[in-house]
Amino acid sequence: MKMGKETEQSIAQLQLLEQNITTLAMQRQAFQGQLMEIENALKETEKASGTTYRIIGNVMIASSKDEIKKDLESKKEMLDLRVKNFEKQEEKLKEKAEQLQSSVLKELKK
Repeated sequence: MKMGKETEQSIAQLQLLEQNITTLAMQRQAFQGQLMEIENALKETEKASGTTYRIIGNVMIASSKDEIKKDLESKKEMLDLRVKNFEKQEEKLKEKAEQLQSSVLKELKK
């Protein structure tokens, strides 16, 4: 079976899209992991009584509970936005890949 030049290019583009989708999914999962850590830290901060500490580099510094909570919530908000952005990008790439796959399959059936 002989494929046309356009079909070969479409297949190569489809493979590239699949790689990009995989890369985005891995990045999204990494951010989701960080998000879970921050959510756990927020829960522990709520439970904390007495002195609370923040790790900055290799140093642990006493800090107010409110300050730590504010910082964690800010980081959580930023990570939420990043995760949503990755999800949107993934969805767009998946749609594009499905369309391309459909057109490639039509060409191959001819």
